[in-house]
Amino acid sequence: MVKVIVTGAGGKMGSRIIGMISAMEELRVVGAIEVKGHPIIGRDLGHSLGAGRTGALVSDSLADCIDQADVVIDFTDHEASLTYLKIASEKNRAIVIGSTGFTAEEMATARRLAEKTRCVLSPNMSVGVNVMLKVLEYCAGILYEDYDVEIVEAHHHLKKDAPSGTAMQMARVIAGRLGRDLDKEAVYERRGMIGERTRREIGIQTIRAGDIVGEHTVIFGG
Repeated sequence: MVKVIVTGAGGKMGSRIIGMISAMEELRVVGAIEVKGHPIIGRDLGHSLGAGRTGALVSDSLADCIDQADVVIDFTDHEASLTYLKIASEKNRAIVIGSTGFTAEEMATARRLAEKTRCVLSPNMSVGVNVMLKVLEYCAGILYEDYDVEIVEAHHHLKKDAPSGTAMQMARVIAGRLGRDLDKEAVYERRGMIGERTRREIGIQTIRAGDIVGEHTVIFGG
């Protein structure tokens, strides 16, 4: 039995993860985390989710309850995720992070902390998306410098970060295969008399509208 603590328990993703774990015999939620002042702090997790008493309480401190868990699952935001990763590394607990929006500096910090424990950090856990990343790497290697690369991503209007973590991961994979520095070559949106497109730039465009779950389009234009 793997004992799990889920962060962001009161949010859409956190509550969904808790619901999925509750249906698995090999996993058990032993605790949940929310931000200070959240109305479900101190309540039984089951009551908070309308599922009856579970014995697992919602806390505002991962450090206070992490000892009872084997793994932490975190889909909150990049700043909170770094805090949770630091605690997990200090306590030698495994952690799965699906948050997005990390800066280059934050990713460097995450890699350093991850060396001290078991950590999976991915902007998208979908099998299909990870297959697509492999396909993009393959295509970039074949088409190479002869094609312009553009990425367009669309999500619902509630999404906080832009571009999406998945779009950025696609850009990193392509840039890595082409030997380009994404920090220097990425172009986010365009406006005005900007001149001709350079052959090395990788365009990354963002759409936020309605209830779009998530769409990603990669263009190799030749």
